[in-house]
Amino acid sequence: MPPKSVSALRRLRLVSVPEAISFLVLLGCSVLKRTTDFNAVPVMGAVHGVLFILYLLFWADAWNRVRWSVGRAALLFVLAVLPFGGFFADRVLRRETEAGVIAARARKEANARPSNVERR
Repeated sequence: MPPKSVSALRRLRLVSVPEAISFLVLLGCSVLKRTTDFNAVPVMGAVHGVLFILYLLFWADAWNRVRWSVGRAALLFVLAVLPFGGFFADRVLRRETEAGVIAARARKEANARPSNVERR
């Protein structure tokens, strides 16, 4: 996996958990708005909206760079709109990022070692 693909996955992963937390807090605020006089929905709505837009931008960038299948991309999109989905997206992205880093290191080591042809 090219370094730009790994960094795209890292960016998406970086925003997935805060986006999930903001969604849960927004849901809590909407319940409090209807049951008490506390109304933090406008503030949390804006915070969640910014994080969700960042998630979508980073998701589109990662899809373009990593070349996910439509099913994989759809899964990561659906996880963004489900409560707790961002936590699952983080797990999926962490595994994919780690696999990409391991593959890049293996390629780097393979290119650094002299081949049998060069030794002769």
